[in-house]
Amino acid sequence: MDIQPLVISLAKIIIISQVLMGGVAFMTWVERRVSAIIQFRLGPNRVGPFGLFQPIADGIKFLMKDETLPAGSHRPLFLLAPVIAFVTALCAFAVVPFGPIVELFGYTVNLVILDLDGGMLFALAATSLGVYGIVCAGWASRSKYALMGGLRSSAQMVSYELALGLAAVSVFLVNGTLRPTEIVAAQAGWFWNWNVFAGFQLLGFLLFMIAGYAETNRLPFDLPEAESELVAGYHTEYSSMKFSMFFMAEYIAMMTMSALAVTLYLGGFHPGFPTGDLAGWPLWGLQIAAFTGKVGFFMFLFVWVRWTLPRFRYDQLMDLGWKRLFPLALANLAMTALLVAFDVIKG
Repeated sequence: MDIQPLVISLAKIIIISQVLMGGVAFMTWVERRVSAIIQFRLGPNRVGPFGLFQPIADGIKFLMKDETLPAGSHRPLFLLAPVIAFVTALCAFAVVPFGPIVELFGYTVNLVILDLDGGMLFALAATSLGVYGIVCAGWASRSKYALMGGLRSSAQMVSYELALGLAAVSVFLVNGTLRPTEIVAAQAGWFWNWNVFAGFQLLGFLLFMIAGYAETNRLPFDLPEAESELVAGYHTEYSSMKFSMFFMAEYIAMMTMSALAVTLYLGGFHPGFPTGDLAGWPLWGLQIAAFTGKVGFFMFLFVWVRWTLPRFRYDQLMDLGWKRLFPLALANLAMTALLVAFDVIKG
């Protein structure tokens, strides 16, 4: 039995999961520092240089907090809910190609954990399943605030998942495949080969990003939490590591949504220009750096939008999803289908 593929896959899973966890820690620092700059404050600047060790201090604090279990709560689902949210957020990243096929230590390694024919369907399904953790948390807490947050999240997911899915389907029509590695390969070369330009998917890209904000429950779409109305929404009754798992799931979902946007619309790991004679590690090192830079830009955008825009009212949230984004996504899909049918764009 050849265990080499198993070992390589296990190594990729461990490395990517640790990178994502490190990204969560770093983004908590970025969010607090950027919000402080926007609000003319200092932010964390005591623990380590520029406050860089503050996430470590926060992690230790969470570990030392007391675990609470509300009276009357449904214990199995109450404990399972943060695990569902966390695991589904991690699983969605499994199909995202963050680099090409490389030769590493004498082994051929494809820089994607799971290279599936229907990889994009797997990613969209995994991002959608995260809402089950939120709904379970709201119901199992036996709290009116948590229950209302869970109900809001389920309604929000249904409203915006349609626009997000239809925007992604337009890309599938352009590239004629559901395999993420093939979608990225079709966007090689100059940046005008990216789907957002060559596939006439600028509208689809904007719809995907707006729906992505709603999918990750980030401002201005954080109605499931809505501190001014629901205390903390679905995680009101959570503390210690259970609360931190919800917290980490949100940031990992942000990174996954950013990575999916880069993969579908912005060339994936391709830097946007021909790489000439570059080969070996200079080439794939540049490609990994390009992918990381693109994802990092969208992560910064998540933070910037949160501390710039106010929260929607709930009726405005529903109106935007059903009366604006959904019809626009349908129109974009119909236009893309026509362009592909008449060979205006590749399909």
